[in-house]
Amino acid sequence: MNKAENQQADAWYRRAELKAAEYFSKLRADVKEGSYLPALIEDFQKWQKKHVRAGSILSFFSRFNRKQPDSTDFHRYIAWLNYAGKLDSYLERSISYIYLRDLGKDLNSGRTKFKVDRLVTEIKTLLIHPFDENKERQPDFISLAAFYRWAQKESVENAAIWVIHKIKGVSPRIPKEMNAEEAKRKLIKIIVGVVMHALDEMDEGEISSKERSRRLDEAIRLGYYYGLTYPFIDDLLDSGALQDEEKERYSAMIRATLTNGAVPELEDWTGGNPELVRYVHDELREAYEYIKNYQSQETRNLFYEHSYVFFHSQDMDRLKDLKKPDYSNEELYLPIIIKSASSRLIVRSVLSAPLDEDFNQRVFYYGLYNQLADDFADMFDDLEDGAVTPYTYYLTYRHERPDLINPFELYWTVISHLIHHVYQSDPLSREIMLDRAINGLKRYQQRVGRDKYNEIMEIFAAGIPELNQVIQFMVRKAEDVDFFDKLLRDQLLLTMRNNHKEKEEFYTTIQTARAQINEWLKIEKPDASPAANGLLIDTANYSLEGSGKRIRPVLAWVMGVKEYGLEASALKPLLNALEYMHTASLIFDDLPTQDNSATRRGRPTLHQVHNSAIAELTGIYLIQKAIEEQASLDGFDSKTVLSVLRYLSRKAGEICMGQAMDLNSKGKVLTLEELNTLCFYKTGIAFEVSLVAPAMLAQVQESDIAWLKKVAYHAGIAFQIKDDLLDGEGDLELLGKPTGKDVENNNSTFVTILGRDGAAQAMWEHYCLAMEAVKELPLTTGFLKHLLNYIIVRDN
Repeated sequence: MNKAENQQADAWYRRAELKAAEYFSKLRADVKEGSYLPALIEDFQKWQKKHVRAGSILSFFSRFNRKQPDSTDFHRYIAWLNYAGKLDSYLERSISYIYLRDLGKDLNSGRTKFKVDRLVTEIKTLLIHPFDENKERQPDFISLAAFYRWAQKESVENAAIWVIHKIKGVSPRIPKEMNAEEAKRKLIKIIVGVVMHALDEMDEGEISSKERSRRLDEAIRLGYYYGLTYPFIDDLLDSGALQDEEKERYSAMIRATLTNGAVPELEDWTGGNPELVRYVHDELREAYEYIKNYQSQETRNLFYEHSYVFFHSQDMDRLKDLKKPDYSNEELYLPIIIKSASSRLIVRSVLSAPLDEDFNQRVFYYGLYNQLADDFADMFDDLEDGAVTPYTYYLTYRHERPDLINPFELYWTVISHLIHHVYQSDPLSREIMLDRAINGLKRYQQRVGRDKYNEIMEIFAAGIPELNQVIQFMVRKAEDVDFFDKLLRDQLLLTMRNNHKEKEEFYTTIQTARAQINEWLKIEKPDASPAANGLLIDTANYSLEGSGKRIRPVLAWVMGVKEYGLEASALKPLLNALEYMHTASLIFDDLPTQDNSATRRGRPTLHQVHNSAIAELTGIYLIQKAIEEQASLDGFDSKTVLSVLRYLSRKAGEICMGQAMDLNSKGKVLTLEELNTLCFYKTGIAFEVSLVAPAMLAQVQESDIAWLKKVAYHAGIAFQIKDDLLDGEGDLELLGKPTGKDVENNNSTFVTILGRDGAAQAMWEHYCLAMEAVKELPLTTGFLKHLLNYIIVRDN
């Protein structure tokens, strides 16, 4: 960094520091004099009329007193709010708070009120639907399918697919020293926040649907790129993942980027994390270039300024040592005033939004409130980590340092300042600020327990006894102070945890089933059989071995054993038959007369090892073995077994028709409808059999079988589209078969018909349709959901 760049950066920070110092001086005077207390106590007295109900015999019989479910039970909680007549006000305060906090809006503005009312109506419509109390479900909109459906509505499918792929790449790169779930949640939150800003900006004037889609596409990408800085700058530097020398060098690179406008080359990285740093450097350089190129010169300079000020204030906080006893109040508070304001100012500069001084003022004063609330909630985790925050420092040195400002008192001073000086005593702003503050204390008490909470209050509220009496009364008695964004936050974290757990169970189940199936698949030679008679058995076993995924028998195993409670040993003939049939189809598919593949399952194809004639005979032999296995299903009702045999035979014939259709289509240009039909016959039917045959043996309802067939149809097409996408860009080592065969053989594929983007969109459409069908099934596990996720994100 040269001298001029240093001076510019220093000027940016000094300007922010002067403004923060002026704000802090006013707050400190209010704390010292207690001048904020009478007005805030009066605010609470007005506020409590709406939130503290007088007890009466009539209220006991009120329909509103139906037992309130826990908010972790999302659908029942929303249904209860609606039943009790509380949903409208719940959503109104929640959406108003987002407009106040994230968008920096004046809630007294007629335009803002109109936007809030409209969004409340839209969300209520989304939430209220026929409720089945027997179904345990996550919120419908916290899912990949729901996100993609929204993207379709807004015509931003490519951006949605892109960001899903990007987040998938980030997740496994989060070091173990960081909280991966929280990092991912924060990234998603930033993306949503940037999109909300873009939507709000577009709402100010009439624009075409094409322009709306273009701006939303950009907002999704900008949101990801900006959000990436949280896990890979702030959280990474706060964690123990990097060594001290690595942190110092990494921080210097960030500073250089923000002051000279170019990302330094990484060169050789000395330290214990070269692979992580290389990945982070590449992603952040891509992010930086995208944001920089998107902006006008005016907003680009603001972006540099806000980003540098934010980073420098973060860095100053990060370098503080809790063992150092002589930090001044200014050293403790000015950096967090600066960083909490800058973090919100960056979003508008990222979007190249026009300057808005009113917005800048509101978010500047608001930021400290949010930071102090977060630091209060995290104080003991921060204390354990040795992090310096106003709360950890006050806890550590309050007895030796009577000059230290009590951060809890400052927190209420900020609230009073916001209500009366920033939001001009607006009743709705007062309502929301006090709702949020009491809700935060209620949630904290619930998390740490009443005894620990009281102990904390004795420390932090001792200097404000009159106000504290009011506050604790509200914490005990106040109702209707919860917020939708908190519910969504909890649900998103719960969903991510559940998905992580289910995903681990998914792969464990696959490994268990695959291991058992692999033990059963080998075909034994009959005793005293002539050596010549064993050739086809050897070639069949060769083809069955290798790195086969066993998706079809594994799927049948899971459906039979986990969903329908059937014995695995009783299902063995069916599982063997499915894999024998599938392996036979692969042998035929690889022949010179068809795809002419040299590699399958990571090994030379059978006709390469022997010859085409032996390969053909082996395929026929495996089909006959499959029929023999099917006839060995003796653990079930005989009529049911006959029905399954007829069904399997019919489907085997249809698969052969699919192979014939495939041969006849080579070198021809197919329509999308023809290709859908072809790939259902080639792939979808095999999925259908794996789902339906165990269901038939378990004698499930016909309506469930119809839904299973729908899942299989769309899953099969999605699977084939993914194969077509991988054929153009996959890795031979991962795939276990050569890539580019479709192009080489001049075959019609989803990619050749629709293009890469169109094929990806078609895959996601079929994924969504399959997911929507899964929701209609009374399943006890999340296996099918994770199977569908695997189909679209797999690398092989």
